[in-house]
Amino acid sequence: MRLLGAHMSTAGGVDKAIERGQSIGCTAIQIFVKNNNQWMGKPLTSETINQFKLLQASTGMFVFAHTGYLINLASEKTDNHEKSMQSMRQELELAEALGLPFTVLHPGSHLGIGEKGGVEMLVKNLKTLIEETAGYKVKILLEMTAGQGTNLGHKFEQLAEMLAGIDAPERTGVCFDTCHTYAAGYNIKTKEGYEKTWEEFDKLIGLNKLFAFHLNDSKTELGSRKDRHEHIGKGTLGLETFRLLMNDKRFENLPMVLETPKDPDMKQDVENLNILKSLMPSPADV
Repeated sequence: MRLLGAHMSTAGGVDKAIERGQSIGCTAIQIFVKNNNQWMGKPLTSETINQFKLLQASTGMFVFAHTGYLINLASEKTDNHEKSMQSMRQELELAEALGLPFTVLHPGSHLGIGEKGGVEMLVKNLKTLIEETAGYKVKILLEMTAGQGTNLGHKFEQLAEMLAGIDAPERTGVCFDTCHTYAAGYNIKTKEGYEKTWEEFDKLIGLNKLFAFHLNDSKTELGSRKDRHEHIGKGTLGLETFRLLMNDKRFENLPMVLETPKDPDMKQDVENLNILKSLMPSPADV
């Protein structure tokens, strides 16, 4: 059974995200453990945590987190730096309390200090956070980015450098975003480009460092460096990339979630999931 689903709202409680995901046939979901546009969130009560864990165990839903969008661990600006550290620390605390395997983090923006300086700042900050949360099991997955503005993480070499610098393989890894990777300049649209991209990823980072996927089509073309998600098959990537991914046995046990535009009743999620499922052979064909 593929671990396939979408990002789900936690409105009403974190356990509600599992219920929403289950209602549309998800086997994996991504959540925010706190408001994604605020620095800090409310602590989770033991009742909330227990309720979440019971529902997660009974449904078998694979759940992981994505950190809030304000966090920038690659910047040296004093005020935002401290807020980012406090916010990320809470992200790890909440994810650990819920028993989540990992949380996905945007590597951040260097905001003028240059890519080298930004990478060094990110490495330093994540090393500190990992030391402060010694004994935690939750991993931090660095997400491949499109490279818009001064954003870091749009090159495999850069992600590899970050992971090597942090030097905590038991607590780190990578999340591969199809839209971001294509916009960053990796041509995963063709079979040849797809295979070449994964050869390069394995050589520079290692497939053993890959733990999750974001499945998004792209509104923009190859190398645009713009982060613009589109529904599956309706963007510049088209269906072939997703056909290749959905049938790649190397990734059949890794969670793959949509971050495509959402509507309140999740009909668009259902449509996107149905398209992805249609790209895989039926059990009778296997």
